[in-house]
Amino acid sequence: MKKIAKLGLLCALAVGATWVGITQASNAKRGTEDKKPAPEPVSASQAAATPSQTVQLSEQQAKSVDVLKLELREFALQREAVGYIDFNQDRTVAVTPPWTGRIRHVFVSANDTVAKGKPLFSIDSPDLAQAESTLISTAGVWQLSSSNLKRATQMAEGQLAAQKDLEQARSDQQSAEAAYKAARDAVRIFGKSEAEIDALVASRKINSELVITSPIAGLVTARSAAEGLLVQPGMNPAPITVSDVSTVWMVAAVSEYDLPLLRQGQHVSVSVAAYPGRVFSGEIASIGASADPSTHRIPVRSVLKDPKHELRAQMLATFLLYTGSPTRTVAVPVNAAVRESDGSMTVFVTKDGRSFERRKVQLGGEQSGYYPVQAGLAVSERIAGNSAIFLSNALALQAR
Repeated sequence: MKKIAKLGLLCALAVGATWVGITQASNAKRGTEDKKPAPEPVSASQAAATPSQTVQLSEQQAKSVDVLKLELREFALQREAVGYIDFNQDRTVAVTPPWTGRIRHVFVSANDTVAKGKPLFSIDSPDLAQAESTLISTAGVWQLSSSNLKRATQMAEGQLAAQKDLEQARSDQQSAEAAYKAARDAVRIFGKSEAEIDALVASRKINSELVITSPIAGLVTARSAAEGLLVQPGMNPAPITVSDVSTVWMVAAVSEYDLPLLRQGQHVSVSVAAYPGRVFSGEIASIGASADPSTHRIPVRSVLKDPKHELRAQMLATFLLYTGSPTRTVAVPVNAAVRESDGSMTVFVTKDGRSFERRKVQLGGEQSGYYPVQAGLAVSERIAGNSAIFLSNALALQAR
């Protein structure tokens, strides 16, 4: 038993010595690692030229990439707003009949060009029939009273009639003449000419058809008239709408912050998607008296000349307002700028034509195919042109 106890004590001492040696070696190694020098910090220039922002092209690839030298261009100082085209409401007439009646005939169709005074439609008018009937009856009474006055005058000259009979005949003739003139005026209100009124009196035939004519020359922009339709003054929609389309309105919603820049008679340029590259000139005719409380925009109405009738109502349009003299600044072609997923704009800058660095820039609104550079580029630098999107895709593949 004593021998076994001594053997166990020797084994414990051996294990303890071994553990102490391992611990000292581990501590020595850790101390050595702690004394290694810290890595040097990366400079700002090195961080800007990290591989994730730079595309390196081979000599063959570089031949297909166009490199542009930045130049100065003139950019107009302008404000832009979106709106729509509308008919010139100051030169648009909703044609309704002046009296109630049923439509008998319609003489025009939508999109017809009409001259001033051209018939549009006709109605059967009970009011016209009544006025014509009154005219015919008063005309007969006037003719009879005129004959009686002539006879009474002759008899009075021959002392064959009393003076009171002559005065009575003269009074009857004057009353009949006044009623006849009033009846003619009533028929004239319906648009009948003097010749038509004389023909009506001579023929003694009532014609209740009332023809409604165009008050202006223009284009039939709307038609709801149909034969048999009962119409009346001021009805909505009107049977026929005629508009002078030589000019149109452009109604734009302009930011209230641009209100100090606006004034009546100011020149504006308008473009529509239907005619890319075309510019329609006009002038501001009206500035809204109040702003929309939800959008804080003010309606601004401009009058545009459209002699060829190319613009159509409700077309979307862009309103450009020039606010000052043009300025010269660095310009970037539209195809040389890439819009990133976060909405920022980038270009690819190069010095040797093979290494292209992606750089964020601040650009203004596009004018004539170019963006004005507000920050991020200098006129002495060179950038990739139409190949910018190719470089952007190459950079995305490189990052995978």
